[in-house]
Amino acid sequence: MNRNFFMLFLKWSMYSLLCLFLLFAVLNLCFPLREEPVYSQIITDKDGNMMHAFLSPDEKWRMKTELHEINPLLKKNLLFKEDKYFFYHPGVNPVAIVRAAFNNTIEGRKTSGASTITMQVARLLYPARRTYTNKFIEMFRSFQLEWSYSKEEILQLYLNLVPYGGNIEGVKAACWFYFGIQPAHVNLSQAVALSIIPNRPGSLHPKKGTERITKERDKWLRKLMEEGVNSREETGDALGEILLMPRRAVPKNIPHLALRLHTASSDKTTITTSIDRIIQEKTESISYNHHKRLALKNIHNLSVLIVENKTRKVRAYLGSPNFNDHAHSGQVDGCNAIRSPGSTLKPMVYALAIDKGLITPQTTLEDVPVNFSGYAPENFNARCNGLTAASKALAFSLNIPAVSLLNETGLAEFTAQLRRAGFKSLKRDAEMGLSVILGGCGVKITELTGMYAAMANGGEYMPLSYTEDGNLPTPTPLISEASAFMITEMLTQMIRPDLPNNYESSTHVPKIAWKTGTSYGRRDAWSIGYNRKYTIAVWAGNFNGEGVPELTGADVATPLLFDLFNAIDYGSGNDWYTAPRSADLRLVCSHSGLIPGELCLDLISDYYIPAVSSNKKCAHSREIHVNPENTLSYCMSCVPENGYRKIIAENLPTSVYAFYMSNNIHFSKAPPHNPMCTQLFGDQPPVIISPVHNKEYLLEKNAAQPLQLTCNAAPDISSVHWYINDRFLATSSPTEATFFTPSEGNYKISCSDDKGRNQDINVSVKFY
Repeated sequence: MNRNFFMLFLKWSMYSLLCLFLLFAVLNLCFPLREEPVYSQIITDKDGNMMHAFLSPDEKWRMKTELHEINPLLKKNLLFKEDKYFFYHPGVNPVAIVRAAFNNTIEGRKTSGASTITMQVARLLYPARRTYTNKFIEMFRSFQLEWSYSKEEILQLYLNLVPYGGNIEGVKAACWFYFGIQPAHVNLSQAVALSIIPNRPGSLHPKKGTERITKERDKWLRKLMEEGVNSREETGDALGEILLMPRRAVPKNIPHLALRLHTASSDKTTITTSIDRIIQEKTESISYNHHKRLALKNIHNLSVLIVENKTRKVRAYLGSPNFNDHAHSGQVDGCNAIRSPGSTLKPMVYALAIDKGLITPQTTLEDVPVNFSGYAPENFNARCNGLTAASKALAFSLNIPAVSLLNETGLAEFTAQLRRAGFKSLKRDAEMGLSVILGGCGVKITELTGMYAAMANGGEYMPLSYTEDGNLPTPTPLISEASAFMITEMLTQMIRPDLPNNYESSTHVPKIAWKTGTSYGRRDAWSIGYNRKYTIAVWAGNFNGEGVPELTGADVATPLLFDLFNAIDYGSGNDWYTAPRSADLRLVCSHSGLIPGELCLDLISDYYIPAVSSNKKCAHSREIHVNPENTLSYCMSCVPENGYRKIIAENLPTSVYAFYMSNNIHFSKAPPHNPMCTQLFGDQPPVIISPVHNKEYLLEKNAAQPLQLTCNAAPDISSVHWYINDRFLATSSPTEATFFTPSEGNYKISCSDDKGRNQDINVSVKFY
């Protein structure tokens, strides 16, 4: 009989359990657990220190805490106080329920609860009035939690949701707001305080003072000691500790970068940036001091970006010196704003020209007035220098050689190279034209810094990284390693006009390669430099676009650049770049930068790329035959048998010769060619520089406005002849301007020199 009863009871129990399980499974499907709570987003530096934080979507300071971030001391005390059998029950502790029901019945009021940590998590996830019905729902949810999560995950949920008064939830937020530390660093006194506040977050709120919290803490410290949770020595130290819990402000560092990352990844609970806190703080401090001085000159904004070259990690990011400066748009992120780059793009066109074999650092370039289909660039000081070495032209930031190089290398190839280097702000080539090299486009600091960091890394480009996680991308070859080295050498020269005028900056120049830039109208001042370890970009100006006469890259941005390099990488000059194997040295003529010819006597060394750089021989000097009076020169067709002598004369390009002649610049020139010579020459015809070929001119009707005719002719030319539609107009010297007054229509303009060489151009004239 007993055996049958036992079997029947066992069978009934199994059926009951099965029915309960099926009921639970059905209810679990019908009423599934909601998703995990949303958290505040935390922005940290590369070492995990909080730099910025944002409220959760439901306006809570709820910072997600991982269990490994919790001090075991806090975990141990909290578990013993709240649910010592947490790891042994299935979500509901039946013994605690029976005990609580018995005590509450005997006392006639609620004297103890039976809520486990799992049940508290259920109540925090599904807040509701405390009724018996809701209690059963809470228990059901507890079983769901135990079914869906591990014990560690449930404990983590509790630590993330537990209330600490106001809109502060979770241990991590409480540790920050009340103690200013991470959960891993709390001591016993703080751990017990954090354990008791959630039971009565209203009455034990630190805002109401810490006397009541201290009293409750001491009571539990003694109780936990008696239970053997903590030692007597630990408890004695904790009891004597004064509890200070002022509510701290949320850190608002790197606000521009934080907002940028938050907008791009608002679903992440923690974003570990690549920011180095020490470098960031130095950058902010030094920049703020410069900002205060610049404000006296009506320059109110500046931005700084510092990149570690090897990894392309952004180590400092300053969108503006004062985020709260509403009067001067301090909330604008200058690092992500589109500005005119001034001359800062020039190194790239020089690098491309080196890789195409067009120049080497000592190759002489023509710095004379030019006109590209109506576009006539000028240097910053409105002066020209004639023949100038490429290295000097870049160091002195001459505009005309840069535009000429861009025209020679090709605008499309140059802009394609910029786009490969991450420039996404560029317009169409037709809209920018050759002026792009002088700042006729829009770029961001981040884009420019990426380009200079590529030159600092042997010409290999990688996108900048703002976070510490992730693998390095595969680099994209941008320019050759040899070209990058030569550009670095050219940008390291110390004899240049863009050194700051103040004594302090000039005497503490760091070992860096750098380039300045000033945009049209003096609205943007740039200084970008790099050494082996860092690339730093500095921009200064006004976000509203207001120009300032004192605004130049050399005097406004470069002093800050130097101070930053001296602050974060002082004395780095010992670790400098060495020539790669792909670059070699050779002797060249100092007058042309080309391989020396027979008449070249003044030689200098120059880097070049074997099998790429030009092997053209220098023809700067030439031997000519002249009469004894040095008034006539002879070609081989008319040189007499005797009565002549030989001299060395400079063989200048036509445009340079014309520039030297018109500006009375001395050079060794040949006398005019023998007028009795009948030999016709086909090389070096005159070049018409005004008007411009295929250009339409719009003139005022009945105003009798003339067109100016000018040309560049070879050094041995004494006169040129002008023709309009094949009808003779006038004869003039090569450097003399001639004028004619056109009617409306199309014109063929011809220029012939006294050796019979000729050039034709076509223009059209319309009246308004």
